[in-house]
Amino acid sequence: MTERRIIVIGAGLSGLSAGVYARLGGYPCLIVEQYSGPGGVASCWKRGEYLIDGGIHFFMGHRPQDASSVLFRELLGGDMGDRVAEMRIYGRYVDENKGRRVDVTRDLDRLARDLKGYAGEDLDLINLIIEGARRLRRLDLSRVALYLPPELSPPLARLGEMWAMRRAWRSFSGAYGRSMSDFARACFDPWLSRFLANLFLPDVPVWFVCFLLALLADGGLGYLKNGSLDFVRSIEKRFLELGGDVAYNAPVESILVENGRASGVRLEDGRILRSGAVISAADGRETLFRLLGGRYLDKAAVERYSSWKLAPAGLTVSFGLRRELADEVPLTTISLMHPISFNGSKVQDLSLRIFNYSPAFAPKGRCVLQAWAEADFDSWQRLRDGDPSGYESEKKRAAEEILKRLEKHYPGISGQVELADVVTPATVRRITRNHRGASMAWMPTPRFFKTPLRRTLKGVSDFALAGQWVAGSGVVPCLLSGKHAVEILHRSGLKPSGG
Repeated sequence: MTERRIIVIGAGLSGLSAGVYARLGGYPCLIVEQYSGPGGVASCWKRGEYLIDGGIHFFMGHRPQDASSVLFRELLGGDMGDRVAEMRIYGRYVDENKGRRVDVTRDLDRLARDLKGYAGEDLDLINLIIEGARRLRRLDLSRVALYLPPELSPPLARLGEMWAMRRAWRSFSGAYGRSMSDFARACFDPWLSRFLANLFLPDVPVWFVCFLLALLADGGLGYLKNGSLDFVRSIEKRFLELGGDVAYNAPVESILVENGRASGVRLEDGRILRSGAVISAADGRETLFRLLGGRYLDKAAVERYSSWKLAPAGLTVSFGLRRELADEVPLTTISLMHPISFNGSKVQDLSLRIFNYSPAFAPKGRCVLQAWAEADFDSWQRLRDGDPSGYESEKKRAAEEILKRLEKHYPGISGQVELADVVTPATVRRITRNHRGASMAWMPTPRFFKTPLRRTLKGVSDFALAGQWVAGSGVVPCLLSGKHAVEILHRSGLKPSGG
């Protein structure tokens, strides 16, 4: 049986998806996960009566009319149902220096008026963003995430994808193909420049921000009502019901390659698990450089891992509050008048999540407010390794400093805190083994979107990669990468049980 079995490394979204599709394809499948439970970076944990969600910020592609909804039905054994709360406001941007506040709502006309009211000299740039979003409306934008990897893509496949999106071509080229940070530098008003850079990660293409605004306007964005882990557990349940197996607390030491093919894994406790194929949905660098010993790197991979920009690591502080904050916007960015400094980082912007859209996160009359700030991985890891008590003290100090800044925006909040939960980049590294403790892989730059990444490696057969390092960040790309990994193995000749 082991000669037909697929072993999947990692029980995050990509790994669980690979497991489900392996079983749907008739393959025996074992998922091995180094942590004690599923989810990876898409996870939640309980702290007393509070549910802390460190994972999926918002959801897309879930509506019945979206092409990607088929993916969810296959993975869940049914549709999304009422799992998603509709997003009506993408976020609020607050600038302490200028005393300005803008809500990014579903009303694109309102957004245009608000921005022009503050930055009248930049009418052309504002119009370009709004018009780009309008052109993308009422298109099935989930198709953008459904592209095939090179191994599965017929020569004319991309032409078909382009034809399906032909009405929006103008919104993907020219100025829209530049990074938002580059585009924003052309603003006369420095406030508008910072606002645009904070609409998402600053290095994404302009078209990606237009894509999000269009989805928002069409009602295509939402929040998971019961948190990331509920969604993850639903996929795990589907996998187990299909006859799959999961081994937790089973870190992998190496991937076995014999006679040029992946034949199983060696666990850190010395056990050897044999298989007919291996899918790694683990951290990309961990897979290529440690589990495979760096033996199957081509020139493109070496260049990518040595020079491509990575998404930033962060410090996440969650406060359990004796307060509802029912009327507050779920996502807010605050540009601080005076930066916060802690453990090697100077923080200019705080990103807030307020979990007030569902009763799943806190008891009645209470709420979870979560603050995120970019953080330096090396500083936190050194402190954790070399001075554990100092590490805990610095975590506490960071939470206190952030709370002081929040007091200005939510008066009385300091006296309403029942718990503070702090996650550093070192925490993320320990739980997920993600490179440099970041929850994402590559920064989604214009270059990333233009570069198709292969899921196989020259010199080793019966092996495929899945996850953020080959598919990009986001729920749909990660889930789809698991499906594609199984399809690649099937096309390469791996026979299912009874096949």
